[in-house]
Amino acid sequence: MKITPRYHGDPLVGIDPMVDDLASIVTGQRARLAATLAALDDEQWATPSRCEGWSVQDVIIHLSSTNRFWAYSIEQGRAGMPTRFLLGFDPVESPAQMVAAARGTPPADTLAEFVEGNRAFADALSAVDDWHVVAEAPPGHIAIGLVAIHALWDSWVHERDVVIPLGMEPVVDDSEIEACLLYASALGPAFQASVGNTRRGVLEVETRDPHVHVVVEAGPVVTIHRGEAPADAVRLEGDAVEVLECLSMRAPFTPPGTADDRWLFQGLAEVFDTQV
Repeated sequence: MKITPRYHGDPLVGIDPMVDDLASIVTGQRARLAATLAALDDEQWATPSRCEGWSVQDVIIHLSSTNRFWAYSIEQGRAGMPTRFLLGFDPVESPAQMVAAARGTPPADTLAEFVEGNRAFADALSAVDDWHVVAEAPPGHIAIGLVAIHALWDSWVHERDVVIPLGMEPVVDDSEIEACLLYASALGPAFQASVGNTRRGVLEVETRDPHVHVVVEAGPVVTIHRGEAPADAVRLEGDAVEVLECLSMRAPFTPPGTADDRWLFQGLAEVFDTQV
């Protein structure tokens, strides 16, 4: 399904307050993944990942291409000229085409490109002095801080997509988990809003190991905060990693609430042409 980013009016997604120490969280996760990849042999690079039809190397080819986008999006946002590249982007077909075009690249070259992209992305993040300036991400024009968290969430999920099939134990970093949960909880409603949804609802997410509390006020715009939720909020709770895997469509998921509440969780699934 082609996405329909929102580039007009107020940012589609807002967060209050922003995540602390964001640049180091984002860059730390990517540096860890690069270190893991540096120890792989050719057979491991060719191992099937959790992404259907993609090897470990294919996943990293994809992340290298997103690195370039994130860095440029942030640079242009800081310059007051946020990009509009993602209108009509298909998150299923477009990445698959880019990965297919790069197949046959030696793993060492894929790793080198990933490391260089990490460096460019880190440089862009280090120059940010206002995390609320607008830049582009799949939902549209949103705060640069949320652009960075989208990039973190995407890479965090894909890190697990490669290390789990390789028989490695994924690292669980509390700061990464919290930032990813804040964003992933809001992403489904954000994609619903981007296609004109006018329904309103509140999703409350509370997890353990680590403890994270998120309230998502969903409607034509989506607001993320950590305050008190209303009594009629749809409540999702459980182990933090398990909840995040469900919200990221990496684990079977039965949404809480009634059938009328299911729209709060369908946005991401619809973008990737699946169901919840």
